[in-house]
Amino acid sequence: MAGKGGVGKTTVTAVLAHAAARAGRKVLVVELDGKPTLDALVHDADSSPDTIELTSISAPDALDEYLRENGFARVAKRLQRTGVIDIVGTAAPGIDDVVVLGKIKQLERSGDYDLVVVDGPAAGHAITFLSSASGLADAVRAGPVKAQSDDVMELLTDGDRCQVVLVTLPETTPVNEAIETAYALEDEVGVALGPIVVNGVDRGARPPDDVDELLADQPDGDAQVLRTAAAFRRSRQDMEAREIERLGASLPLPCLHLPALPVAGISVADIDRLVEAFTASGRR
Repeated sequence: MAGKGGVGKTTVTAVLAHAAARAGRKVLVVELDGKPTLDALVHDADSSPDTIELTSISAPDALDEYLRENGFARVAKRLQRTGVIDIVGTAAPGIDDVVVLGKIKQLERSGDYDLVVVDGPAAGHAITFLSSASGLADAVRAGPVKAQSDDVMELLTDGDRCQVVLVTLPETTPVNEAIETAYALEDEVGVALGPIVVNGVDRGARPPDDVDELLADQPDGDAQVLRTAAAFRRSRQDMEAREIERLGASLPLPCLHLPALPVAGISVADIDRLVEAFTASGRR
């Protein structure tokens, strides 16, 4: 899962996990940034199915595990004790991303889950994150790092095992970034793209162009406020329609729409509503 910051990528991760669980799949959700929001949306005592598991992967922990598994336990212990392990990624660019991807590869290969959903980094970092294995595979000729990079590339370039789902909003800047990210992922990484999810679509009834008759009994001040609100919503809906059309013209991929919800914060109950919309959109 990838997308510009603020487009609702974490929410869509939870929606996809719940939709798959409803279909009888055993799902593992992987989060990379320690977001407490994702845990709240995936694990709810009353409504979350027990077929969804959640795990968190951090680069330092993944690197520590990688070193221990490859015969460097003493080195790993020393690095952890001194805090040096947190800056190894700076000394060996890409290694932190590769070990995280390697951990995801292990989880996928385990066969314990029907679907592994990764709440990946924002779009800009997603490209460098996913291209790290290719860079290291070219730079290192042999050894465990080379083997790890090759295994990760095998996963990323197998469309039956791995797809990137891009999340966007029906707005100009997020759509621009989704289009740019899609082409970069295909050209630089060779990863398959899944459906694009357009989040926060206004599916409400369009206000009529002439609302004066509806406002006849309203005080002048209130009527003007309502006229302005109606005009703004029509303009917003027109803009969303244009951006969704442009997205479809630029990227010939399936496009799923999730409605905007008039809530201050997303709860598991809201996720249930979005799952219904997600499933219905997929059937169209």
